[in-house]
Amino acid sequence: MTSTASERRAFAHKINRTVAAEVRKQVSREYGSPLMSKKRGTVYHPLPLTEVVEPVDFEEYVSSHAPGVELGPLRQLVEFPQDDLELHHMDKECNTLEPPLPEEEEALDPRVRDALAVYTDDWLVIQRKYQHYSTMLSPHSSERQRERQRGLLKQNFELDEAAAPERQDDQDDAKRRSTCIDETPRGSCGSSIFDLENSAPDVLLPSVLERTGPEDMDCHNIEARLQGRHSDLLGLYPPPDEDEAVERCSVPKVPKEHCGQRIMVKCLSLKFEIEIEPIFGSLALYDVKEKKKISEDFYFDLNSDQMKSLLKPHTPHIAISTLARSAIFSITYPSADIFLVIKLEKVLQQGDIGECCEPYMVMKESDSSKHKEKLEKLRLQAEQSCNRLGCFRMPFAWTAIHLLNIVSSVGSLDRLDPDSDSERKGHGTWNEKKKRGYERLSVSDDMCNFATFRPATLTVTNFFKQEGDRLSDEDLYKFLADMRRPSSVLRRLRPVTAQLKIDISPAPDSPHYCLSPELLHVKPYPDLRVRPTKEVLEFPARYVYTPHTTYRNLLYVYPQSLNFSSRQGSVRNIAVKLQFMAAEDPSQALPVIFGKSSCAEFTKEAFTPIIYHNKSPEFYEEMKLKIPANLTDNHHLLFTFYHISCQPKQNTPLETPVGYTWIPLMQHGRLRTGSFSLPVSVEKPPASYSVLTPDVQLPGMKWVDNHKGVFNVEVTAMSSVHTQDPHLDKFFTLVYVLEEYSFPFRLKDVIITEANMEGELKASMAALRGALLDTCVRFLHQLLNKLIQLIVYPPVIAGQIVNLGRAAFEAMALLVNQIHKNLEGNLDQHGRNNLLASYIHYCFRLPTAEPTIPPPNAGTMSYEMPLQYATFSRATGRPSSLNLARSKSISNSDPDLASSPVSPDEEVQRIIGSKLQFFVSLSHTLICSLCFPQFWL
Repeated sequence: MTSTASERRAFAHKINRTVAAEVRKQVSREYGSPLMSKKRGTVYHPLPLTEVVEPVDFEEYVSSHAPGVELGPLRQLVEFPQDDLELHHMDKECNTLEPPLPEEEEALDPRVRDALAVYTDDWLVIQRKYQHYSTMLSPHSSERQRERQRGLLKQNFELDEAAAPERQDDQDDAKRRSTCIDETPRGSCGSSIFDLENSAPDVLLPSVLERTGPEDMDCHNIEARLQGRHSDLLGLYPPPDEDEAVERCSVPKVPKEHCGQRIMVKCLSLKFEIEIEPIFGSLALYDVKEKKKISEDFYFDLNSDQMKSLLKPHTPHIAISTLARSAIFSITYPSADIFLVIKLEKVLQQGDIGECCEPYMVMKESDSSKHKEKLEKLRLQAEQSCNRLGCFRMPFAWTAIHLLNIVSSVGSLDRLDPDSDSERKGHGTWNEKKKRGYERLSVSDDMCNFATFRPATLTVTNFFKQEGDRLSDEDLYKFLADMRRPSSVLRRLRPVTAQLKIDISPAPDSPHYCLSPELLHVKPYPDLRVRPTKEVLEFPARYVYTPHTTYRNLLYVYPQSLNFSSRQGSVRNIAVKLQFMAAEDPSQALPVIFGKSSCAEFTKEAFTPIIYHNKSPEFYEEMKLKIPANLTDNHHLLFTFYHISCQPKQNTPLETPVGYTWIPLMQHGRLRTGSFSLPVSVEKPPASYSVLTPDVQLPGMKWVDNHKGVFNVEVTAMSSVHTQDPHLDKFFTLVYVLEEYSFPFRLKDVIITEANMEGELKASMAALRGALLDTCVRFLHQLLNKLIQLIVYPPVIAGQIVNLGRAAFEAMALLVNQIHKNLEGNLDQHGRNNLLASYIHYCFRLPTAEPTIPPPNAGTMSYEMPLQYATFSRATGRPSSLNLARSKSISNSDPDLASSPVSPDEEVQRIIGSKLQFFVSLSHTLICSLCFPQFWL
């Protein structure tokens, strides 16, 4: 039957015949598409389909739109539980038996007190009691789901089981039955006529045909359903896949001190062809590419008891911590250019280094009968030198091990193997061993894995004699670079024959009997009488962006060179003595210098090795000190220069002082570190010299070389208290001055008073942008705590509440922005920086200290001011000092907030009505602002 257009029904005429593809094309042409515009070569101008609206304040909306209908028993499914949030104190783990705390217990310096508060307080974590009922995906939830499934019984269904043949005597029938079963879907027992004929009848159900009431039947069914029921039905579901998870929750890592790849070096034995005197050794790691020493020195003593007895008059007490023969080194940036440098020293005696090394080069143990008289003479001279000069050392020999050879299992030093040819032939010459591995040394840093290499026991047979005029680190780097290739420089160095056996292996995760760099006992430490292993402090080759979490306050002094060429008199065998002085009196020397090997744990003085008959010596010595907690302007490093008389003469003292100089450690509230070129005074410094620098021309004093800098020394600190950054130091100093209300205070050329305190503090916060990022990260927790305190609690200066919240927030915004931009590789799956997320999760706590009210005798009249929390006023425009990547104005949680509140803010007063709610609200704001910069951009 045909139909025309006139015969169509009325609704059919209104149907739009335009197909969907044409509609999409029309919309694309009208509104534009980025993809289609790119294909057409035109510029894309997006046209908003809706007006941009302000985001809804969720908390305000929920509080103002309470449900009008009583939900009854389902109310708990709609509202959040009232007891969901709780504050939990998590114990901070301490990996040493003794807590790392300063010895001083009372009247601590403010910077030390704040640092200890950060490093010793427990973690404060906001926990949600019912979070485990959520659908979030986390490693804990996935593991919990698998654990629940392990306890479930396996379900066996009839259709999933293949019917086993019942008759074993008839093989043909069994095969036919199994074939029919396999051809049917899911192996059903009822799918084969053969199984029906041969199967046993089921047990009769006697109650099927009986008449039962509905109530009885329901009760019976309920009881039947409860039998054999799984305790966790939801556990039957497989754990959610990470890629398909709807909700993810990653808990930040607990902050802890940085630790790189660790290797353990054990010094087993040191033998020479002749044994006439004690020899002392040290180990350290050097990076040739970076030209930097990347570890502190580790000192060891492998002498026999007979040799140690020669020094008993000079070492009445030997601490067990100085008897260590194994060390653990940490390497943050593994490289193919890292060397383990071994240096040997001997007791000072008359003669230069070449003369003292000559017997070790020409004499052998096999020729002991031939050189018997000469050996006895050498032993007698050594015994006399030990009795008279036992506290002085002189350079002897050195060698180095290329760690890449150990890691890659190829190298110039052979492993100990009794069956190897190299062991029987004495390991070959130095150049022969270099040539065997030279072509295989050009390896990228990716192959340098110091955590999983095979342990190796090495025998180092060749040492190089120390050159008296080539002891600096620059000369050492040249030698190390030459060790990687055949060089005429090394061939000219005459070797000293010796056998040093050391073992190099990856360090265990929890080694026993280990001491920290501060000589604290690291857990586990079962017996305090056992010879310890020392953890060697690392000096990373490059920046490490990890906040400090433990107290550390160490100082390292490196004398480099001395020029006494213009000094008149008998000044040739020069020793430099270092003392840490608390005041000018000689009795004020503090026992804070770490001992080396086979000596006391701490001493009051330390000497550099002596170069015989050299008026302009170079030094390689490292002196390690612990910094007292309370440093004053009187604390200083005192250097005394001595001429040592090697030959006993009448009326000639052993030590003759020939010069003095010093370094004041604290100046304008800062710890003084860096490189110094100091003038040396011929006479003893006058009274009250410690508060001045030796650069000041003091009247009546004689100086070497007309007051020129003749002594070069470098001072570095590994401290979690002193930042060593001028911008951070100035900010913290001003904050401490404000907290202690110690006006007036001299800061360099500026006198800080109540009048200019606000401007100086704001300028210091603005200047934080010039601080090094790695320093800001290392002191991130203290820095954020102080900025947040200035935001929450405005300080009181001269009776006026000063609102520094805006300047503090801008400084915090700049800091967070720098961390996000420069540490992009440290983000989690939500785009949050792990350093900031861990601070919020574990370290942040609401400041509770009220602003310090100055006493009446503080120079101003007493007053009483109402305490208030500082708040932000809505900014009319973007502050020019906030140089961020995006151009958006700073947002506020409340757009109706008054611009300049005079009374305590009503919004904050409502929040602090419940301290827990205020804590959670402020934590939420800081989480958004710190972890997501776009929150305030």
